[in-house]
Amino acid sequence: MKYFHNEIEAKWQQYWAENQTFAAKNNSDKPKYYVLDMFPYPSGAGLHVGHPLGYIASDIVARYKRHQGFNVLHPQGYDSFGLPAEQYAIQTGQHPEKTTRENIARYREQLDKIGFSFDWSREVRTSNPDYYKHTQWIFIQLFESWYNKTTDKAESICTLIQEFEKNGNANVNAVCDDNIVSFSAAEWNSFSSKQQQKILLQYRLTYLAETEVNWCPALGTVLANDEIVNGVSERGGHPVIRKKMTQWSMRISAYAERLLQGLETIDWSESIKESQRNWIGKSVGAAVTFNVKNHDAVIEVFTTRPDTIFGVTFMTLAPEHELVATITTPEQKAAVDAYIEATAKRSERERMADVKTISGVFTGAYAEHPFTKEPIPVWIGDYVLAGYGTGAVMAVPCGDERDYAFANFFKGVHGMPEIKNIFNQDISEAAYGEKGGFELVNSDFLNGLDYKTGTKKVIEELEKIGAGKAKVNYRLRDAVFSRQRYWGEPFPVYYVNGLPQMIDKKHLPIVLPEVEKYLPTEDGQPPLGNATVWAWDTEKNEVVSNDLIDNVKVFPLELNTMPGWAGSSWYWMRYMDSQNESDFASEDALKYWESVDLYIGGSEHATGHLLYSRFWNKFLKDRGFAPTEEPFKKLINQGMILGMSAFVYIMYQHVQIVDTSELVKSLKVKKKTYLLSKKIYGDLINKINNSEIERIKEEILNEYIKIGVKSAVWFDAEPLALPIHVDLSCINDITNELDIEKFKAHPLYSDYKDAEFILEDGKYIVGREVEKMSKSKYNVVNPDDICNEYGADTLRLYEMFLGPLEQAKPWNTAGITGVYGFLKKLWRLYFDDNGLNITNDEPTAEMYKSLHKTIKKVTEDIENFSFNTSVSQFMICVNELAQQKCHHRAILEPLAILVSPYAPHIAEELWSALGHEGSIATVAFPKFEEKYLVESEKEYPVSFNGKMRFTIKLPLDLTAAQIEEIVMADERTQNQLQGRTPNKVIIVPGKIINLVG
Repeated sequence: MKYFHNEIEAKWQQYWAENQTFAAKNNSDKPKYYVLDMFPYPSGAGLHVGHPLGYIASDIVARYKRHQGFNVLHPQGYDSFGLPAEQYAIQTGQHPEKTTRENIARYREQLDKIGFSFDWSREVRTSNPDYYKHTQWIFIQLFESWYNKTTDKAESICTLIQEFEKNGNANVNAVCDDNIVSFSAAEWNSFSSKQQQKILLQYRLTYLAETEVNWCPALGTVLANDEIVNGVSERGGHPVIRKKMTQWSMRISAYAERLLQGLETIDWSESIKESQRNWIGKSVGAAVTFNVKNHDAVIEVFTTRPDTIFGVTFMTLAPEHELVATITTPEQKAAVDAYIEATAKRSERERMADVKTISGVFTGAYAEHPFTKEPIPVWIGDYVLAGYGTGAVMAVPCGDERDYAFANFFKGVHGMPEIKNIFNQDISEAAYGEKGGFELVNSDFLNGLDYKTGTKKVIEELEKIGAGKAKVNYRLRDAVFSRQRYWGEPFPVYYVNGLPQMIDKKHLPIVLPEVEKYLPTEDGQPPLGNATVWAWDTEKNEVVSNDLIDNVKVFPLELNTMPGWAGSSWYWMRYMDSQNESDFASEDALKYWESVDLYIGGSEHATGHLLYSRFWNKFLKDRGFAPTEEPFKKLINQGMILGMSAFVYIMYQHVQIVDTSELVKSLKVKKKTYLLSKKIYGDLINKINNSEIERIKEEILNEYIKIGVKSAVWFDAEPLALPIHVDLSCINDITNELDIEKFKAHPLYSDYKDAEFILEDGKYIVGREVEKMSKSKYNVVNPDDICNEYGADTLRLYEMFLGPLEQAKPWNTAGITGVYGFLKKLWRLYFDDNGLNITNDEPTAEMYKSLHKTIKKVTEDIENFSFNTSVSQFMICVNELAQQKCHHRAILEPLAILVSPYAPHIAEELWSALGHEGSIATVAFPKFEEKYLVESEKEYPVSFNGKMRFTIKLPLDLTAAQIEEIVMADERTQNQLQGRTPNKVIIVPGKIINLVG
């Protein structure tokens, strides 16, 4: 009976779907286990074999935990809002909802084909109104909250209003806007409603503010920092500039310290934790204020080295700093304006990364040193960022390399002062940036002090004169939450007299309106500005035509949409109770599932999704809506499966003409194209005098001579040959031979259909190189093709077999046949040509040993997420059992269960063939028993004068004397000795036997 994987896999996938085999319960006596994958964005390209890697790993764990008696929640859904669908809509005119729906259908088909044990009854799509109405509700909760630093948590805005009504804001200890104006209770109560709303916006956890943002003109939208790569948009590679816009923002900065401390409580890789620590960027130091001469203004700086205050030589403001326009002198205005315009074209990341370029402009203004009262020139420089710290630095060149370089670069320009040295160290060649090994000099009351003592002393003196205080600062900035896009969650917000009002929960969702086009409006408004029915009727509590806005009861709705990370910042909770219509999840469901036990996904989300998710989870916990502080207990970042790209090598003729005739001047140098096979290309690059290359050169030169060129010489211009990616469909993936006719017929390579193909041994062999698997590199392998030819179980096993989960590893289709062969060998343990071949006989000790070695290894491997070594152990076990001619039920039943998490389809079929009803999915996992691995015999090597001559198997409980007696009586020993008596017999029971002399 043969192994027909297609029939078996289709049969069991249908069974699982019809019987809801993997549906989790929200109330169970079983212990719970929640395993989650970072859900995919459904692109039109579908899945390639790199995408399922993490899903296969999580599925193995989910299936294993079910075997262990857990109630397992293993859901799946789609992060279905986003820029790619919108860009496609702009290009084609198709509604993003349509293309997203089609892409999801394709993803679902592919995921089902691989046999994942997802609970599809809990599927979520972030772009569905029944999902994003809860995202809108969470936004409202953030708006209706403030962060109380005294209690160190978010609280209802009502508690803040009560405090204002009773005591004003003098004693309020909140995370809020800067420059809050103090007011009494009486003043608060006398304020108009509009005044009160404006004040509350300064405290709310989500608020409107004019913010420096990353603006991409080509895409017509704001981009988050993690959506920008090398200064251009990740999507499309378009330029990004810095621009001030009124945006919704969220006070993630309020949670900076808790986000740091929470990292100590979760089982994540140290590299991810360190990424978040660096992004949060905690610094301890002092806030110092410098008065600006001839202006009623102060510059506040944050410094981690207040002990260096007497070394301040100049000050630098970010070009976007609000004081720049105020303090810049008329003489410097043109230069400052030009510099600001140039800086706006560089992203923050680009400015932070560029440590070599030195640029800046003098504002013409001077600040006043808080102690010496000396004038300090104020410059602007793009190495200072408006959003980090205060957007201003006190430059101490003697103690900071960047300040040192800046001061030397502009030495003598606009009166840049000489560098002041405040350390008893040499700074003639470089700044002294250490925090130890020095005494302060030229520093007034700090002379003779070290870093620690000097810092404490200067903060005390700054506080005395009201010019500074101790402060903890964080690099983490509030998250911009507005996007000028169409395909995103609408805000549940309308505006009355320019102030935002929230729509009541019972009227949610506010559904994305229809628009004719998805581009910004002609006057620069976001795409929702194209909607004709996008106003809020406060009397009817519904969305109505914009024409009615003049009506006193109808107001404009927010035109921005939420960012892509909005829906993904809480989705794991929705899975807990995805059919709940009234709440994002019931209290009972949240209490039962608590948080994710295992989360698997890419490390690229370290400072985006993972940080925002932790922020929202902590906020929901503060407000009593979430049961835990952290969302994901354990996180594993799967590595990347790399593609094996194929290359052909294009060579054009390169000829240097040594002739000045009019005929030659009109010649086109690039006249003929050649495609070089891999070895020919290698020879060319290595400058080997290859006869084929010489033939090509001679042929080209002769063509010129034929048309009247008197003198033409070969010119080795670079590159002589250019590698280009070739679609894998055009090659034999095992032999690496190019199908030339298929290549010529391929629409991508029509330019080369008349090229001459230079072969090696009559074949065109392509080059191969391991790269990231990508559609643009034509190295994508479709999992459907693998499933069709070899089966989903083979795909699952092979992806795990490639190497450790966390590491990157190359895909090689040629290696998959070995795994397929293993499954067929496993099948033959249960079936022969006549059908099921199973005996109820008692297995031998060797059979039990093979089985229990495997139980031990597989159990340990899954617990340690070392899936690749389990596959190796399966292969060893099946080989051993085949050699032992094992067809014993007592061995093969537990073996089917062991294999089930990795290769579930074949395991189900084997379990059914063994006479069991229902699914194998929840059958108890085999228990390892040590007794089957206890050795009762030892195979000793028998050596003569240190050289092993034969082996002998003996019971382990024999004494040395008994072993000697048996060995000496052995015929092989007598043949070695030839009648001699050994001088010495060395025996160590359980280890060695050696006869000497």
